[in-house]
Amino acid sequence: MDIPVLDWQRFASGKDGDGFVRDLGRACRETGFFLITGHGIAEDLITDVFAKSDAFFARPMAEKAKVDIRNNPHNRGWACEGSEALDETSGQMDRKEAFNVGLDLAADDPRVLNGEPFRGVNVWPEVEGFRDTMLAYYAAVHRLAVALHGAFERDLGLPDGFFAPHFDAPLATLRVLSYPASPDGVGIGAGAHTDYGSVTMLMTDGVGGLQVKPRGQDWIDAPHVPGAFVVNIGDCLMRWSNDIYVSTPHRVLPPKTARRSIAFFLDPNPDSVITALPGTGEAKYAAITGADYLRSRLDATYTQKDIK
Repeated sequence: MDIPVLDWQRFASGKDGDGFVRDLGRACRETGFFLITGHGIAEDLITDVFAKSDAFFARPMAEKAKVDIRNNPHNRGWACEGSEALDETSGQMDRKEAFNVGLDLAADDPRVLNGEPFRGVNVWPEVEGFRDTMLAYYAAVHRLAVALHGAFERDLGLPDGFFAPHFDAPLATLRVLSYPASPDGVGIGAGAHTDYGSVTMLMTDGVGGLQVKPRGQDWIDAPHVPGAFVVNIGDCLMRWSNDIYVSTPHRVLPPKTARRSIAFFLDPNPDSVITALPGTGEAKYAAITGADYLRSRLDATYTQKDIK
């Protein structure tokens, strides 16, 4: 089963909106994966995110430990190699490092002061320009991901703007990742899993390793198109669509050379109620808030962490 490459400008320009939505809907129902070109995110910004990430991951362990995610109750900061096991069945530790950035809030924001779930301040390493670059990228990809939901609305027969209020202050996470070279192929870069949120927008450096397992099939390699986002449906949107859309298992094999990627996970607002969308039939899942759903998934992922 192919993973299609879709030109976002077909929809954004209005020149072939119906055709784009038709192709998008098929991908969301069949593989849950597709690539997006023509997205308009500046190449220089993407290059800068990779560069700032490289600078951080090259820092001494003691420096990175100052922003260890295990010391942060809001899923922000550095995740060291071996701190996660995405494949919950095998128990095999992932061979990767990561750094998480969330919605940027001030320390005196009422949501932070009131202790709302996942509403904390970001932590930042002492890498020049890191904060500004990450926040610029976060904002740009957030806009794109929300706009993509406009195409989902058309495909699912929803009113224009249905999803927008659920993503204006989202539990979205920007995660930069670094996978060490593994010439012997031992271990796993990231264990087999499905993503938790609505959609994931992934930018890679071209090094292979990402594999997808469509239902009833064996693992297939995800294609690489320079500058394109690999987009996949997450469990939250599958649940929201009452299983019309599919969230597909994927993994990262240990790469022969070092591999880097930039993932943007778009989860809904913490108080958004995720329940079967109108017109999708009898609900297959109980209603749950965005915050409660995300917490349930993260608690099963981290090997040594209690996330609030």
